[in-house]
Amino acid sequence: MPTKRLLGLSYLWVGGTNGVQMQVYATWIFYAVLNDLSADVAVALQQPLERISLEMVFRSLYFFNRALLQNPQLQLIPWLVEHQRSMGLVKAVRQRHRRNAARSLDIWASALT
Repeated sequence: MPTKRLLGLSYLWVGGTNGVQMQVYATWIFYAVLNDLSADVAVALQQPLERISLEMVFRSLYFFNRALLQNPQLQLIPWLVEHQRSMGLVKAVRQRHRRNAARSLDIWASALT
């Protein structure tokens, strides 16, 4: 899913210059917070940031909010770590990614020897 649509920037809701600027700035601030949250999840799961799905972290915030209504003591990062499999936070390693990693390792291994 493109970042523009995920963050709600695919449609501008206002026509004035100030309104458009505010929507763009608010969207980028939200993106920065979402990226930082994803980095915290990556650290907690001991995964590289590239393996964490920004979209699924964003979508899981709804479910965390619902759980928070039931238990106000919940913490976001531990909850995301606990439910990471059902929320699909970690991207699957595809066969082409494994091939590219192996190819890169071969290239760099021969360069270092």
